[in-house]
Amino acid sequence: MNRKNNSILLTDAAKRAARYLDELQQRRASPDMSMLSGLQFFEKTLPADGLAAEDVLAELDQHGSPATMANAGGRYFGFVIGGSLPAALAANMLAGAWDQNAGLAITSPVAAKLEEVASGWLVDVLRLPGSTACGFVSGDTMANFCALAAARHALLMREGWNVAEDGLYGAPEITVIVGGEVHVSIQKVLVMLGLGRRRVVTVPVDSQGRMHVDALPEISGPTIICTQAGNVNTGSFDPVGEICERVKGSGAWVHVDAAFGLWARTSEQLAPLAAGIEQADSWATDGHKWLNVPYDSGVVFTRDPEALPAALSAQAAYLVQSEQREPWQYTPELSRRARGVEIWAALRSLGRKGLAEMIERNCAQARRFAAGLRDAGYEVLNDVVLNQVLVSFGDDAITRRVVQRIQEDGTCWVGGTVWQGRTAMRISVSSWATTDDDVDASLAAMRRAAAAVLTTP
Repeated sequence: MNRKNNSILLTDAAKRAARYLDELQQRRASPDMSMLSGLQFFEKTLPADGLAAEDVLAELDQHGSPATMANAGGRYFGFVIGGSLPAALAANMLAGAWDQNAGLAITSPVAAKLEEVASGWLVDVLRLPGSTACGFVSGDTMANFCALAAARHALLMREGWNVAEDGLYGAPEITVIVGGEVHVSIQKVLVMLGLGRRRVVTVPVDSQGRMHVDALPEISGPTIICTQAGNVNTGSFDPVGEICERVKGSGAWVHVDAAFGLWARTSEQLAPLAAGIEQADSWATDGHKWLNVPYDSGVVFTRDPEALPAALSAQAAYLVQSEQREPWQYTPELSRRARGVEIWAALRSLGRKGLAEMIERNCAQARRFAAGLRDAGYEVLNDVVLNQVLVSFGDDAITRRVVQRIQEDGTCWVGGTVWQGRTAMRISVSSWATTDDDVDASLAAMRRAAAAVLTTP
């Protein structure tokens, strides 16, 4: 392919992408069976001869675009999935054309600089300690992995054990404390780090999923305490500040799993929910949730700026290191895409006020959902403090049927969950694109579905 054809192809791709987004509000929030049937087109053996690039793109658009979930639009409320801000999406497309390896400053000066700038902006807007360092990773699971790897390394070094050199065989034991509503990503990370799921100490939680501070065990020896900011069901926050005060002086490492809840810190109105979080030792969050940048994007933060490089860095003669911040020393990967580009673009386009307004608007829309469903006679199971709403339409079987009917309707998409023994519909409001009109249209669809189920024998 020559340069001229390449330009034509990329222009075509941009037009198709723009048309997809323009039509998104008029289509279903999830594909129906007729849309999914187009995926059978891809079920073929790899042919001997290739296809012209413009035809490859046409096939992908024709048969793939209809089978997507419409989470880039304003009526997707399943899981905690944000859309992509226009500036972040455009930056992602430009960065794709740049095709940078963001591992080293020498392999991409622009990626290294934008990560450095975005790091400072994030630490500032999230009100974390000024010395905080961060790494740009694939998502909250990997951010939790990096943070707990840093914790493991630091705690064992205090005991005179270098886990990087000597591994875990014979190492001093580390106690891990979690809440009863610990997220599955933390459990997965404990497996990957060799700390195990069954060996944790679990602290009971209240009706909203918040850890009981008084139930924390006495701290003895190397200890990691995993707290949560933004319960994936209720949106609630562990009392992180109180926990930090409780264990002060014990040497325990307090980590905050804050996949979406950390963004409450950007709002004067919502920041009290996360009071004291700045006292922790590490934090993990997603960019592709509430910052609304394209997948995949996560950020890990550590109070000690040397904690991440100490746990994750490596050296090789052929890898030229500079005096500036070297991105790969803060992440597990060497070769990786330039995730900092779209984070920088999102922050640059929103500014402080725009970011806070987006977070506050989604929370107001969650309260709008709760009020509308409560007024219709349905039970809201959680205190709607953030962007999460849990609803019961009756017994578990009825609630499951209502959720299924809403998904089949296609006006919006919501998921189901089980909260402290009860089946519930879960609404997560996380997108910049969601309007109050989207909420009202979705509420009408939910009420129709519930009425249909409740009147059907």
